[in-house]
Amino acid sequence: MQCTAAPSVRPTGDADGMAVASFILGLIGLLVLNLFLGPVAIVLAAVALRRGTARRGRALLGLGLGLADLIVLAAFVSADNTVSWSF
Repeated sequence: MQCTAAPSVRPTGDADGMAVASFILGLIGLLVLNLFLGPVAIVLAAVALRRGTARRGRALLGLGLGLADLIVLAAFVSADNTVSWSF
């Protein structure tokens, strides 16, 4: 009886899910919780791109939106010297 290990195939389904999650979290982060959701979107996009996602465009959009979240946060902090939104 021969015992063989399972082939080490990296599933792209996880990477595709990460790319979509990065896009969605980056988009939501423009409105709320940009201090938290921006970095999470950046990390998810980077991991998805590193794993070779089939949704490369969506991962790049998530990366861009994550960076935009941090830029929006910096703009609000410099405008009213607080991390919270005030209307």
